[in-house]
Amino acid sequence: MIAGQGTRPQPGAALTVPPGPGLPRGLVIDAGELVERFSRASGPGGQGVNTTDSRVELDFDPSTSRAVAALPEATRDRLLNRLAAQLVGGRLLVVASEHRSQRQNRVAARHRLTAILREAAAPDPPTRRPTRPTLGSQRRRVDSKKRRGQLKTSRRTVDDG
Repeated sequence: MIAGQGTRPQPGAALTVPPGPGLPRGLVIDAGELVERFSRASGPGGQGVNTTDSRVELDFDPSTSRAVAALPEATRDRLLNRLAAQLVGGRLLVVASEHRSQRQNRVAARHRLTAILREAAAPDPPTRRPTRPTLGSQRRRVDSKKRRGQLKTSRRTVDDG
């Protein structure tokens, strides 16, 4: 394979995002919507690092994806808004080069893309209702402050002056 050349995985290699918060039925991204590129990675590998294309770039366009388009409108908008800062030219690029083998880096890139999509689709956490401190906790706080002040006062030297 030529370095930097884009390839498409085999038809059975669709990316499956399991069900979770915001994705009750999960998400199946067709293999044709993913573009994988391979290049030479830096780092460990000895003499083999200069000969194998083990670095993997996984390229995905969420705005044109049929899987993303099939999501409910609120989920789709939330996902696209949260991914907006990570998009380069409208595409999401995930890079993996931490392993010596291309196969492990492909798996790592797919796991990373899955995690990014799950996090982006997750609903916002419920807003926190502010609560007032209880009377007892206020008293305990003031008492501990007074005790600390008394301790510091007891450390002072007595001035007979």
